[in-house]
Amino acid sequence: MFIYLLLLVNILLMVAGQSLWKIGLDRAGGMQLHNMFQLLTSPLIITGIMLYGAATIVWLAILSRLPLSVAYPLQSLAYVLGMFVAYYLFHETIPFHRWVGICVIIIGVFIVSRP
Repeated sequence: MFIYLLLLVNILLMVAGQSLWKIGLDRAGGMQLHNMFQLLTSPLIITGIMLYGAATIVWLAILSRLPLSVAYPLQSLAYVLGMFVAYYLFHETIPFHRWVGICVIIIGVFIVSRP
């Protein structure tokens, strides 16, 4: 059970890191040559990188305990969480076919996680 908690932590760290990158990029007006220094020194971007680094360390712990053929498909739940973050935090419009895709991912995770 602990391994699935680690997997959840990994997913949360990845999605949080990417969300901070998105916020940092939005505040800087996107990624352009003239604002690269601003991006590289942005606390949001730096914190996102640190969260992604922590997610990588957690991922190493997961890979030492689960087969890759199980761990990697389960990590696809990050796409599901990312879609909800996009919808609720960034107010993105999510077309119906993407919601269907998310349902397919959830069904796939359920199938892969079965013994």
